[in-house]
Amino acid sequence: MGTNHTSKIVGTVWGLLVLNTLGSTGARTIVPLPRSLIQMVTMGSLVAAFALALVVNPRVRIRASAYVFLLTLLLVPSLISSVDQAAGLGALFRCARLALFVGTLWLLSRWWDGGTTFVRHHIRMYFVVLGSVAAGLVVSPGTALSGVYGGRLVGVLWPLTPPQIGQYAAVIIGLTVLLLLGRRTDRTSAVVIIVPSVALLALTHTRTATVGLLIGLVLAIGSLILTSAAARRFFTWAVLCATVAAVAFSSALQAWFLRGQSQENFASLTGRAKVWHALLAAPRTTSQYLFGMGLGDKSFDGLPIDNSWLAVYNEQGVTGIALVAAIIVVLGGVALLRPPSLSRACAIFLISYCGIASYTEAGLGDASPYLLHLALAASLLATPAGAAPLSTPVVPRQRIPRRGQRSEVS
Repeated sequence: MGTNHTSKIVGTVWGLLVLNTLGSTGARTIVPLPRSLIQMVTMGSLVAAFALALVVNPRVRIRASAYVFLLTLLLVPSLISSVDQAAGLGALFRCARLALFVGTLWLLSRWWDGGTTFVRHHIRMYFVVLGSVAAGLVVSPGTALSGVYGGRLVGVLWPLTPPQIGQYAAVIIGLTVLLLLGRRTDRTSAVVIIVPSVALLALTHTRTATVGLLIGLVLAIGSLILTSAAARRFFTWAVLCATVAAVAFSSALQAWFLRGQSQENFASLTGRAKVWHALLAAPRTTSQYLFGMGLGDKSFDGLPIDNSWLAVYNEQGVTGIALVAAIIVVLGGVALLRPPSLSRACAIFLISYCGIASYTEAGLGDASPYLLHLALAASLLATPAGAAPLSTPVVPRQRIPRRGQRSEVS
């Protein structure tokens, strides 16, 4: 199989993983889509991704990855809680989905070499998703900016919520900016991606994505300041422009940030704090405390948890929290130990973004875009194939001349 053909298949597999993690619930679409159909598409994409990964990697050659290993361990409390708590077929189905997701990442790990190839796959696929959101906005602006979410932008061709759209936009904005600073893309291509993505992010009024984007970029660009003149120039201009904008448009920025909410509602994180307190106050058995209640829909008493750590605590217990914390710590520690580079900066951006978003979004304990972002970070932190070969090379036996043989015998 040719190198170009293999690269296309690997990119297709990554795109199918993105499709699988888009979810099956969201806004009302222009053409009503049955949830069963959406689930069939998303789950079918995961099965297809695993099958294609096996086709392109038939010998199942994998690379050592602490990240995927920890995800594999996360399957243990997920399965224990789902079986022990009799959570039902839904929980077992989610365990199977997570297992397929992790298995596909293992198969793809063969091509993780610290390069930016998967970054381009990531940007390309999420830009297509945002393109569908923009198309829906053009076709039916009233539905896309309906009052169901307070006038925030939603996906009406494929059901996507404002936080989802904001997350996708923030991630590809940050990665594209870093590729531009690293001279891995030209300005025209960067503008084509960044400008519409910023517009869509603004229309979603997603505070978590915006804060994660800004802090993630600050940390990522900060890691390049000592070695990149372009990063120093960009950082200086960004700070200057941000200061001017904060002074000149302070009232408009405050109104956008508050989204018309009262101070009380804002202080309770749009009602999230009440759900969190109720979840922590609920009685649990020792087994439920250690391994959780089984994989579910990331809700408690019918209300969304919207916190990755509490969602993991609810579904996979303190064992799951320890494993997820180990994932963040290991990836962050490896990133800090790597010498300054574009790949390291992209990884720092993704790790910091996921860490910030985990406070108000769920997803670190199950197959989700956040685990895919962290998988991308793991691929960026992998050592090049030349430095860490996939298998021990076979050394040919040296042929000893007959004279040498006689001399050895004598």
